Amino acid sequence: MDLRQLQTLVAVADTGSFAAAAGVVNLTPSAISQQIQSLEAEIGAQLFDRKKRPRQLNAQGEELVRAARSVVQTLTEARMTIAGGRTAGVLKLGAIRTVSMRLVPEALRGMRGRYPDLGFEMTVGMSERLMADVAAGRLDAALVAEHVGVPATLSWSPVLNEPLVIIAPPQEAWRSEVSLLRDLPFIRYATDVPLARQIETELSGLSIVPREVAVANTMPAVVGLVQAGLGVAVVPRIATLHGGPALHCRPFRDGAITRRVGLVQRQVSSRSRVLTELREILSEVALHRGLVLDPTPGRPGAA
Repeated sequence: MDLRQLQTLVAVADTGSFAAAAGVVNLTPSAISQQIQSLEAEIGAQLFDRKKRPRQLNAQGEELVRAARSVVQTLTEARMTIAGGRTAGVLKLGAIRTVSMRLVPEALRGMRGRYPDLGFEMTVGMSERLMADVAAGRLDAALVAEHVGVPATLSWSPVLNEPLVIIAPPQEAWRSEVSLLRDLPFIRYATDVPLARQIETELSGLSIVPREVAVANTMPAVVGLVQAGLGVAVVPRIATLHGGPALHCRPFRDGAITRRVGLVQRQVSSRSRVLTELREILSEVALHRGLVLDPTPGRPGAA
């Protein structure tokens, strides 16, 4: 097999069809088909399920695509290094929504200063999906919540350890934590992500039952409802950094409840050096924003 065949395979996987891949690698659809057939003959296995239209990668094809992405990227970067070139290409980064609005943009601004020829592609999604995209090679790395299972092929390094806080309209600042949660309407963050489950778990451990007035499935919406004066909510500190009307904000349970977010990447990655610098910059931004850095490396357990 050669590099051109691997590039073609990756293009087919990314675009979903031979016809669309042809435009990416500047070949005709028939030439794409010939390259794939040649690759299958060399591998000794079919890479696509030909019973489906459009054709879909089978298990063997998915495995080869993961390897092909790494090979193509490694060879491209090696050529640039040998030729004296600078790190270029596109860094594909995933991020959960709460860190995508300020933390990641500020970190990428710092990365741009170090790598002016490097472009960025950010995908916002849920931790489990982002983790799967990193494992499959569709993303170079992703910022995900702690309480998700990390496959053995990936590594997870903490970036921030931030407190959960109670937010309320400014005029309610005189109330105690118990009064805020017992006497004021509550706005619940409801979506299938680790953060929502963590908040629900902590609330269930209290001896009071909040009076729910509204439900929202994004953190900006939760914060917006509180800013509009509808009630109170429990959110991560980072959610209060996005501007807008003033809020009363205090640590939930005296700051004892925190959530960790870390950078997940493949154990073996040609982007390791760049990702190490990205994690350092993310940690610096988090520390500057009051999102306490947890310097202890590790991997979370399964949720």
